[in-house]
Amino acid sequence: MFPRPRRSRALRCTAVAAAALIATAVVVPLAASAAAADSSGLAGSGLYVNPLNTTLEAAQGLSGQSRSDAQLLGSIPSADWFTKGTPAEVRAAVDGVVTAAAKAGRMPVLVAYNLPFRDCAQYSAGGAENTAAYAAWIDAFAAGIGARPATVILEPDGLGIIPHYTSLDGSKDWCQPVELDPATATADRFAQLNHAVDALAALPAASVYLDGVHSGWLNVGEISDRLLKGGVQKADGFFLNASNYQFTANLTAYGRWISSCIAFVTEVPSGSFAECGNQYWNGGPANNWSGVAMSNYGQWSAGDPDPALNTDGVDSRYASQLGAVAASTRYVIDTSRNGQGPWQAAPDQEDWCNPPGRGLGAVPTTNTGVPLVDAYLWIKVPGESDGTCYRGTAGPLDPVRGIEDPAAGQWFAVQARELVALASPAVAPLACDVRVIGTKLGSGFAAAVTVENRGTATLSPWTLAWTFGGTQRVRTVVGGSFAQAGPDVTVTGPRLLGKLAPGKKTAFVVTGRGAAEAPWQFRLNGQACTSH
Repeated sequence: MFPRPRRSRALRCTAVAAAALIATAVVVPLAASAAAADSSGLAGSGLYVNPLNTTLEAAQGLSGQSRSDAQLLGSIPSADWFTKGTPAEVRAAVDGVVTAAAKAGRMPVLVAYNLPFRDCAQYSAGGAENTAAYAAWIDAFAAGIGARPATVILEPDGLGIIPHYTSLDGSKDWCQPVELDPATATADRFAQLNHAVDALAALPAASVYLDGVHSGWLNVGEISDRLLKGGVQKADGFFLNASNYQFTANLTAYGRWISSCIAFVTEVPSGSFAECGNQYWNGGPANNWSGVAMSNYGQWSAGDPDPALNTDGVDSRYASQLGAVAASTRYVIDTSRNGQGPWQAAPDQEDWCNPPGRGLGAVPTTNTGVPLVDAYLWIKVPGESDGTCYRGTAGPLDPVRGIEDPAAGQWFAVQARELVALASPAVAPLACDVRVIGTKLGSGFAAAVTVENRGTATLSPWTLAWTFGGTQRVRTVVGGSFAQAGPDVTVTGPRLLGKLAPGKKTAFVVTGRGAAEAPWQFRLNGQACTSH
């Protein structure tokens, strides 16, 4: 059995309700409009930061460095997860995110995670009751997107963990729940995924990617077979490394080989999954077929002197097999926590579950410069726990960390600190800070706002922007001028005090009508700030 990753996650389907309860603040800078998402798909689009994301929500209950870490992470695009709810609830929740993203001219990344018996009833257990219930849920999910741009990461683990599945080599999958009929469980899973692909692929501006696991798990031929059975040829491609820690270089090679295997099997008459080169034996013409198993604990590349890190054998094998046939199945990579690569641990230590000493990977982008790679995404929300991580013990403590880890999907400040501190490449702290001292005044509010420029450039003029989450209306600003369009507010410094040099502070007082609730995040000249 190959090592298996884990998922954490529990973004509630309550984004719409939350909007009415608390103010938020992500205003897309005007300069970003040129990168607006369009119907051409994910690649090249501008990614959306949800102002109601669970990271900024977590920050509201934190202080000091933990709060700053959460606000930094919450300012960077990551996926919105939808994990439960009735069809009506998920349609409304998806619609809320997609509507806001469309208004901002950005591409939302949505994770659909509600397959029956997902995660084989482990840390992220849950899901729809049966195939019919899932079909109704995913149809509602698709209806929430409608004709607008959106990228859907369809069911992490959906093809990696299949109940009662028999692999190509005849081995039985470890997931064998007694609640499911062994005779139908596998067929049901593929029916569920194919229905979801059909529903989402029918949308005019949506992109959909299927689970391609990661380079330390299933071999290339095995996952290629599962992807084809799951409907990848009707989708936009597949995703890799969701909620895991494998190196980007290794995932890039793995994805390239999956795409090559799919082309080999579907377009070359002699092609078979058994002949697909893979990471567990990398022989090929370039190394005289002297293959070895590739190591996950170093970064793979062409020409590497270490045979266990060298991709030439497998690449040359596919080049020979494919001839003029071109691999074309595209993919995306989750780089949310893979900056330091995987944790080297004993098999029973659950290396996928809140491993220590990990760091953020590449920040999300849809311009990778890598053939077939549509995007680097933060699919897993960095800072949210993978689960309680008992690592083969009875718990309740994580024996590696010596503490009780939060439940899957809950905020884990200790891990968030590690991810920021050990990020590769490094992530700069937010370059501005806002302090708000407010009070309720009858049916309105008053607040003193202090803004500090922690960057290196003088801002002239300076502008501070935020978004109200309710029906608040600004009445006056003393110390600046303001403009409000719906929930969006921008305060601009006065003509004589409109410059804000590095290390300097400025202040203003705002009064208004409505609830006295501070926004979750402010933006100074378009850049996200910490706030207190």
